[in-house]
Amino acid sequence: MKVSLKWLQKYFDAPLPSAEAIANALTFHAFEIEEVKGDLLDVKVLPNRAADCLSHRGIAKELSAILDTPLKHDPLREPVQGSTLSYTLSYKVEPCTELRVEIEDSEKCLRYMGALVKGVKVGPSPDWLREALEAVGQRSINNVVDATNYVMLDIGQPLHAFDAAKLKQEDGTYTIGVRSAKADETITTLSGEEYSLTPNIQLITDANADTPIALAGVKGGKAAELTGETMDIIVESANFDGTTTRRAAQTLRLFTDASLRFQNRPSPELASYGMRDVLALITDIAGGEVAGVVDVYPARPEQSRGVSVSHLRIDSLLGSKLTIAETEEVFRRLGLDTSVENDVFTVTPPFERTDLTIPEDLIEEVGRIVGYDTVPATELPPLHGTPDQTRYRGIERVKDFLVERGFIEMSTQSFAKKGDIVLANPLDNGMPALRTSLDDNMATALAQAKQYAPLVLAPKQKPKLFEIGTVFTKDGERLAVKTSEPVADLPSIEDTDDYIPACYELGAYKPFSVYPFVVRDIALWVPVGTEAAVIEDAIREHAGELLARLDQFDRFEKEGRVSYAFRLVFRSFERTLTDDEVNAVMEKISAALRAVGYEVR
Repeated sequence: MKVSLKWLQKYFDAPLPSAEAIANALTFHAFEIEEVKGDLLDVKVLPNRAADCLSHRGIAKELSAILDTPLKHDPLREPVQGSTLSYTLSYKVEPCTELRVEIEDSEKCLRYMGALVKGVKVGPSPDWLREALEAVGQRSINNVVDATNYVMLDIGQPLHAFDAAKLKQEDGTYTIGVRSAKADETITTLSGEEYSLTPNIQLITDANADTPIALAGVKGGKAAELTGETMDIIVESANFDGTTTRRAAQTLRLFTDASLRFQNRPSPELASYGMRDVLALITDIAGGEVAGVVDVYPARPEQSRGVSVSHLRIDSLLGSKLTIAETEEVFRRLGLDTSVENDVFTVTPPFERTDLTIPEDLIEEVGRIVGYDTVPATELPPLHGTPDQTRYRGIERVKDFLVERGFIEMSTQSFAKKGDIVLANPLDNGMPALRTSLDDNMATALAQAKQYAPLVLAPKQKPKLFEIGTVFTKDGERLAVKTSEPVADLPSIEDTDDYIPACYELGAYKPFSVYPFVVRDIALWVPVGTEAAVIEDAIREHAGELLARLDQFDRFEKEGRVSYAFRLVFRSFERTLTDDEVNAVMEKISAALRAVGYEVR
């Protein structure tokens, strides 16, 4: 997430340190920093903290704890009624006779708030808003859309606004629907792309007309787009199921700021704070009057229960020597409601900290805020006895035996399409079982190896592969060996305690190109006594940097002359080579060989 230092400063009275100092503080206590560019930080927020830290407020809250500097204000600790952005608007969440919301599946839409705002004037944003968005790489669109984007980047709640005039009214009421898409239903998004939908995708609809107006949790639709003529708007602040949103984004290959946040499951409680702040901002910069707000919250979660951990457990896991008071101070800096009784801390996480669920989560919070670098080093306990290395040595003996005979080791996944043991929760639904043999993986690897053989093997040389891995049958699991071709005298894998594994010296790593390679052959007559190395040097000199491999694959003598044949493999790290490009190189090589008296066949 791109974070503006100027934006963060709005959360503090005390001046913040430099961008580099903030980057160091976050790196050692919270998140990695991808880049620091002027007053802009690119913060790598991991999924476990995305629910509360994909926002400037979340990063400010982290800095407050790390630097032990109080926040000037915290929008998520202030009342929902009223404003946190120094605007004057207040509203009440009460039934609105002109707006209704219908949710088809409360497990896919956990909460939906809609507000009807009348009399807005859509136009350019004020300079401060436009500059704030542009500072973090966002394009200014208009004052209403910019307000929704600003609040999302400020506190983490995605928002959207629809042109009410483009929706159908029945008996003077607009109806927003949240439902699954119908088979073969389509929608055109705000950016103009048309998408064919499937029933696993949730839609926001104009329920009175039964037409889609947005992809729930992903992107708005063209049908209810705001324009300069828009006067009345319906503002959405909702919470959509993370799994459903992620699947929709993946199905459509449409990844947005909103889908990124929803797929990481922010608390549904955040929706009311987002609605509060966006209505305050819209009415301040675009005018208008809030006619009413509808809040459909079918499954309000139970109040968060406290998580308990003992002081002894914290010290034993971290290896630290913190006092109870020092540990309690860490929780205070983090803004966590904490009580202590009989050396046991009970912490009640705020709604946005969905990651704090078990005692180990609290221990991690203590460790990272105190700083893992301050935890004293502790030696590991001594090993009891000497580790048994016999099984390892037995495996290494077989590996060395095969490598000495020209085989290359491969390692593949243990998953398979069919098997005796079926996984309850497979990583890949297409591979739901554990393998009963190594045969299928070897066949797949051989087919792939043959495609790349010209790049790594000499002409006429076949790939020779082997794998030593565990197979899983109804009789239990065991180690198995599979080779791509029969091997005489192959040891059965047995434990041995007297074998010394071979030590191989690796050469420099050379990356493969992601672009396809091109193979060409060249044959020529040369005088008797001409060494192949001389010809190879000439070929390399004129082939240039595109030549990846050169092998001699034929030689014979006839009538006082010698025939040589070579295979050339070309590849680029920057592009796919064309036939014309490679043919030009081959013609250059042929011309150079003819120039020294060789006859190119």
